[in-house]
Amino acid sequence: MSTTTAGLGKRTRPKGRPSVVELLDMEPGDGTLHARLYRQLRERVLAGVLRAGARLPSARTLAADLGVSRNTVEAAYGQLQAEGFVERRVGAGTVVAESIGNTLALRSKGPTSAPVARRASTLARPAFASLGELELEGDQLGGPCVVDVRHFPLGVWTRLMGRAMRRDSTAWLYAGDSQGHPALRRSIADHVALTRGVRCDPSQIVVVHSTQQALDLITRLLLPPGGTAIVEDPGYLGAKRLFAAAGARVVPLPVDEQGLRVQSLPPDGDRSLVYVTPSHQYPLGVTLSLSRRLELLRWAATTGAWILEDDYDSEFRHDGRPIAALQGLDRAGRVIYLGTWNKILFPGLRLAYLVLPTPEVGAFVAARRLMDGPPPQLQQSVLAQFIADGHLAAYLRSARQHYTRRRDVLIEAAQGAWGPAVRFGPASTGLHLVAHLPPSTDDLALVTHLPSTLRVGLGALSAYYDMAPAAKGLLLSYGTASPLLLRRAVDTFAAPLREALSAGTVSPGRRVRHIRT
Repeated sequence: MSTTTAGLGKRTRPKGRPSVVELLDMEPGDGTLHARLYRQLRERVLAGVLRAGARLPSARTLAADLGVSRNTVEAAYGQLQAEGFVERRVGAGTVVAESIGNTLALRSKGPTSAPVARRASTLARPAFASLGELELEGDQLGGPCVVDVRHFPLGVWTRLMGRAMRRDSTAWLYAGDSQGHPALRRSIADHVALTRGVRCDPSQIVVVHSTQQALDLITRLLLPPGGTAIVEDPGYLGAKRLFAAAGARVVPLPVDEQGLRVQSLPPDGDRSLVYVTPSHQYPLGVTLSLSRRLELLRWAATTGAWILEDDYDSEFRHDGRPIAALQGLDRAGRVIYLGTWNKILFPGLRLAYLVLPTPEVGAFVAARRLMDGPPPQLQQSVLAQFIADGHLAAYLRSARQHYTRRRDVLIEAAQGAWGPAVRFGPASTGLHLVAHLPPSTDDLALVTHLPSTLRVGLGALSAYYDMAPAAKGLLLSYGTASPLLLRRAVDTFAAPLREALSAGTVSPGRRVRHIRT
């Protein structure tokens, strides 16, 4: 009787010898001969084909049957023994370990494995997974407010990175300060004081990976179970979903042309936090008026509530100087300021920061260390130098001109092609604007008419509302598109838009979800 094992040669198995070789089906593949043999034997043990207590051939015999060297079999047996699959005893040879039989027996008596989709029911907090899936959908669709990475001065960044690697030797290989690289915290403090009117020193800054991670930290430390998270309506979905997943009572408050309607705040703000985007409201683009800023600060100081100020893209101010941050007006220490470099420089940087009231810094650093380590030292060091050497200021001047041209092209083309029924919201800041539509328009269905190949960010305004009635409109992102592409997208969208406006509706479509990074 002859047995062939692919890639391992031929041998005739003498009568009476163990038939282990007949169980092997070793196709040629990656790895050494002993690694392939080890994997095959291991799989047969786990499958129960080689049962507990089964005696394996001696290394000499199996090597002869397979046509390989004895060292190959010895190496495979040695690995199986080290991992507890077999036992090797003098006089008894090599046998499958008895403990394997007990483990497989317990496994066979256990519940049948459920499909992955049904395992969510076993999670202690399934909301994090279910709401996180919506964010993953937004990633796949390509969210709005994304910078054009082709405009970033990569040559400058690469040169600074090389210099940092040479200068710091092996220092950047270590994890670093849990609060963030000291040089970066100094650079951030200088930058936000000069450009955003933020009042802080480096000791109040904690460097994180993203705005979303900053919100997670805040939620864990400042929002008790059952606490209230007050959000703008319409507002940033990523924040709403995170608060909801953490078990907070999410309370939407309406936004009008002056920003959040702070007169609707509850008189008792205990156990509450308010999430706002005052300098460039997301998604409407309006600015929180000074009178409402002062009223919001008075309310927080009186009630002890926290204000989370997300200043996600105010550096891209197209008309006039950037609006000063709300944090600069705070005298009671109730504002936490959030800034992100992922939105300003490039999404893959994964660096953001919090500016905290001094009494809270220690707790945030300790919690941050428990949950996660600091971002890479090298990236932090390079960004610190990028800011300190004036490259950030030069980049922002150029970027404002770059995105202002694209905004102007989009508005001019859309006004000409779409007609007076479409009204545009504020567009003095950021990388997106809102085209308001009549209330009878189905904006959720309308967004499906623009081919994804045009790479123009498009979202339905009504998807960002929690309260009825939801205003109808389109979120138009112009950061990544060239002027030619913007004009083409406007022209492509003109016919379905006119049809929707004339009919008052369009056929039902899918819900569009986006997330900012």
